[in-house]
Amino acid sequence: MGYMGLPRHLAEWIGSLGLGQFGLLFGLMIFFIILGCFLDGISMVVLTIAVIQPTVVAAGIDLIWFGVFLVVVVEMAQITPPVGFNLFVIQGMTGKQLPWIARTAMIPFALMMCASGLLYVFPAIITWLPQHMAG
Repeated sequence: MGYMGLPRHLAEWIGSLGLGQFGLLFGLMIFFIILGCFLDGISMVVLTIAVIQPTVVAAGIDLIWFGVFLVVVVEMAQITPPVGFNLFVIQGMTGKQLPWIARTAMIPFALMMCASGLLYVFPAIITWLPQHMAG
């Protein structure tokens, strides 16, 4: 996927849609969830961040906030049923069948979706500590 440049082309396409902050973040969340079915977290970030970062800055999104949001979304993408990368790791550790693991992973996935929504609605959850440390 990296050789073909597919993640980069998709990220450029999302950036070219001219979405507002919410639309951009929602589109990126869906984008990373889909990528999580095929790539590990570091590969997703490395292949896409160079294209996404200028779009995020142009949308007026704080980069510290976006970094934390991106970590939550990438971790959520890693447990995306039915083929999230970490589901196979859990299968190897537990010996359980993948359908059982995918059903069980729906609860943490839903919680991470709620956490992403809370981070968007209350951005001070992320930015409070850095602002107080900066003085």
